[in-house]
Amino acid sequence: SSGINAEYGQKQPGVFLNKKKLVGAKVSKTGKDVRWTKNVGLGIKTPREAIEGTYIDKKCPFTGDVAIRGRLLRGTINNMKMKRTLTIRRDYLHYIKKYNRFEKRHKNISAHVSPAFIDLNKGDTVLVGQCRPLSKTVRFNVLKVIATSAADKKKFSKF
Repeated sequence: SSGINAEYGQKQPGVFLNKKKLVGAKVSKTGKDVRWTKNVGLGIKTPREAIEGTYIDKKCPFTGDVAIRGRLLRGTINNMKMKRTLTIRRDYLHYIKKYNRFEKRHKNISAHVSPAFIDLNKGDTVLVGQCRPLSKTVRFNVLKVIATSAADKKKFSKF
């Protein structure tokens, strides 16, 4: 249900919202509610939108209940037609011993994308980290945007 109040009443599970307001107590500098974020580790910075935003996403690696462990993979965004999920394409070369040559191969990986990454486009290069299974096909989470698509710069093409 993608209505106007689709996230009405949702809250982060680890945050208690009904704290009593004391007279003379300090209010947070932003004046907003308390927001829980975490550092996923591995030298990856928590995005500003995750810290200052108001979205609720239980599968977000920065504000949700998902641990990043296992593999870190890099790929280009292939498809963004799903809600909070994208597909990345990973190209690689496979060696054929008989012909002493390589052939091009690729794999598509579905990854959950947090609302903290607001301006992603097809063709961007992203870093994804492995986590527990989030759905039937999703086992990875977008952690960082490495490079934006080559729409602004000229791309080399052989033919």
